[in-house]
Amino acid sequence: MSRLAQTADLTDVQTEILATVRGFVEEEIIPTAQELEHGDVYPTEIVEGLKDMGVFGLMIPEEFGGLGESLLTYALVVEEIARGWMSVSGVINTHFIVAHMLVQHGTPEQRERLLPRMATGEVRGAFSMSEPGLGSDVAGIRTKASRRDDGSYVVDGQKMWLTNGGSSTLVAVLVRTEEGAEKAHRNLTTFLVEKPAGFGEVLPGLTIPGKIDKMGYKGVDTTELVFDGFAVSADDVLGGVPGRGFAQMMDGVEVGRVNVAARGCGIALRAFELAIDYAQQRETFGRPIAGHQAIAFKLAEMATKVEAAHAMMVRAARLKDAGRRNDVEAGMAKLLASEFAVEVTSESFRIHGGYGYSTEYEIERLMREAPFLLIGEGTSEIQKTIISRGLLQEYALKR
Repeated sequence: MSRLAQTADLTDVQTEILATVRGFVEEEIIPTAQELEHGDVYPTEIVEGLKDMGVFGLMIPEEFGGLGESLLTYALVVEEIARGWMSVSGVINTHFIVAHMLVQHGTPEQRERLLPRMATGEVRGAFSMSEPGLGSDVAGIRTKASRRDDGSYVVDGQKMWLTNGGSSTLVAVLVRTEEGAEKAHRNLTTFLVEKPAGFGEVLPGLTIPGKIDKMGYKGVDTTELVFDGFAVSADDVLGGVPGRGFAQMMDGVEVGRVNVAARGCGIALRAFELAIDYAQQRETFGRPIAGHQAIAFKLAEMATKVEAAHAMMVRAARLKDAGRRNDVEAGMAKLLASEFAVEVTSESFRIHGGYGYSTEYEIERLMREAPFLLIGEGTSEIQKTIISRGLLQEYALKR
């Protein structure tokens, strides 16, 4: 077991879960990740293995067939999986955001209908906020749901950057409903849309055009979501009351930011492992390059960043588990872990020299994956905005 990224005060159950996942990563993910990633192939067998282990039900309450584990457990599992291949962690991330939103905000009927099937992985979740040209301005959403006389809705518009858009069978989608509120974000509603997996017009008025080609983060599908007169029931409004979608999504995004921080921790740890192994094997001037101070200092700095990011990620998860507000801490964890993941990966790439540029070496894949973390679940600049606003509220001058 690595000396780095260890977590104190875990329960026996948490320790057992992590050991099982770590073994799965070593045996099933790392040996196949390069081939699957380079071919942009969906990791079907890996996903089936995660289903068999109960990972899709990790945070879903036991009463709905899940394991009822904490956000911390989930984050540590994600860290382990991302260490093997970040795309696999993407398969379960959106699933758990939707499950969390259902547990926290769903009606009893919605929870009973969806959570047991989500726990087994029969239903796999995705969530959708972004739109073409929208960026981080969530309140500016244009996709619109118009209410009909019978209380149902018709949705028109286009969503963008939907992770698991094709492979998912349940999408929590944020759209505009005119509720008459003065503030724009209070006119947004989350709908729960069940659909078949696949591409093309999967339901009348609902089209998944196809996979978006990406620099990295391959294997997992990223898509658009196009609505053209798509009919949804009032029963599909998350929580049963329109106009609450923004707050529901932000709650889910806090979980997502801890997840992205965990992914950053996993990638950074793997990049460090690859670097320290290579540095002890590669020789120059008659000795391993790890014996040269320039390389040794790089390894020391990389390890320190791995430890710092892990500690901050764990703190953010534990705050959320304790029922305390963690928007600032989740923002800090996401900011630090994603930036450090890119820095550690870049240093590992330099240590590998010319071999780091070869597709035969794992570090080449990590170099393409790590930058995604800088923009996923809110850019670094958005995290700084969230952090600074929270700090200014907390440390407001007493006049």
